[in-house]
Amino acid sequence: MHLSSRRTLRALLLYVIVLMIVIWTIAPYLWLIISSFSSKIELLTVPLRWLPSRPTLENYRSLFFEYGEQSVNARLFIRSLSNSAIISLSTMMIAVVLGVLAAYAIARLRFRGSQWMILAMMTIQLIPPIILVIPLYVIMRQAKLLDTHLGLIIVDLSIALPLVIWLIRSYFASIPSELEDAARIDGCTYLDALFRIVLPLSGPGLVSVMIFAFIASWNEYLYAFIYTNVNAKTLPVLIGEFSTKLGLEYLKIAAAGVLASLPPVVLALIFQRFIIRGLTAGAIK
Repeated sequence: MHLSSRRTLRALLLYVIVLMIVIWTIAPYLWLIISSFSSKIELLTVPLRWLPSRPTLENYRSLFFEYGEQSVNARLFIRSLSNSAIISLSTMMIAVVLGVLAAYAIARLRFRGSQWMILAMMTIQLIPPIILVIPLYVIMRQAKLLDTHLGLIIVDLSIALPLVIWLIRSYFASIPSELEDAARIDGCTYLDALFRIVLPLSGPGLVSVMIFAFIASWNEYLYAFIYTNVNAKTLPVLIGEFSTKLGLEYLKIAAAGVLASLPPVVLALIFQRFIIRGLTAGAIK
């Protein structure tokens, strides 16, 4: 077999593998979208119809405008949606503010244990979350933070903050320190150099860590499921509660799942360029 034929065969095999991975990844989400626009009759039709003959928005309408006696009505759905937005946005803002300060101190200031600190911070993230459920539950119950926005924000910060510090620290390290040295010669303090020089140059990194912090909080399920009841219940938890006397409401679950996936997907698509730049910064210095 000629060399050119081998290269063609390898390229063809690579394309086939990539295509299979794409189909494996996207197919479930596409089926979720199709189901959200289908009626129950069409969804249960045999043989299966891949595309609904009569697409409907009834499943989405019921989420926002149906106030009956269902287990999950519009009032609960809107409340959970607002809870997710409040908790995720608050977690994102707090994590970015604290993460930027901590990452800058670790990247630029030399103090005893700075390298061990970041290593220990990321090592702790390897601990399975289920191990921390009971200790955190006891602490939150004693602090009266169960089923509150503040309680979930604090818990989500334990997930998002180390990730923010790790990512933004790498970005800060890729910025030449000579720029800050020149600013300090002109009278700037470390904080002045951070806000006037480093942060304006760290736009892509900041955008990427903000999105990751938001997505980490928005998609969090385990702690929200255990530590909330009604007042602070988030959307991922509520989606699992769509049920009636006749069983699960699969169509509403599909519609709610599509709506829950929109914020992360839209943010990732809009800021894709910044995410890639933020993640690759510091890889080659």
